[in-house]
Amino acid sequence: MQNPRPPLLNRRSALLLLSATALAPVAAMAKTAREIMWEDLIPPGVPYSEIIGEGEMDMLNDTWNPIYDANGIKLNAALDGLYIKMPGFIIPFDVAADGVRDFMLVPYVGACIHTPPPPANQLVVVHSDTPWPGDELWDPVWVTGTISTQLQSTDLGQTGYAIRAEAMEVYEW
Repeated sequence: MQNPRPPLLNRRSALLLLSATALAPVAAMAKTAREIMWEDLIPPGVPYSEIIGEGEMDMLNDTWNPIYDANGIKLNAALDGLYIKMPGFIIPFDVAADGVRDFMLVPYVGACIHTPPPPANQLVVVHSDTPWPGDELWDPVWVTGTISTQLQSTDLGQTGYAIRAEAMEVYEW
């Protein structure tokens, strides 16, 4: 008389095969970052032209100081917690021998250095566990990671966003 049940080894093999098949789609699905640009940091319905007020001239220091109205600190709450990829320029908080880990990401080269800083909703604090090389600080970069909305003050200006960077690469035009 023949046993109608398959041998145990075959059942185990089948279970392993089914398990591997069930996990394959999960392993194949990598996190895809949503690509955003600087205008995405401004809440919907707020025109860029309305985030900076008139400003005032500092005659003593020969600089123009923008006056940001309430729109300059309005943040796009829909971005909070998203996995994103965005371009920008690095303004380092400090540079170590292995490169830069903490910096401000800004929309144009030189922002916050020679000019008054952009408004808070146009500045992003970035922390990266992997340092960006110190000899590539003038190159535009892509930063990929999770963004959070949080107003905070730094020595360079008030910022509205923070990114925990998982990857960085040179921005190619």
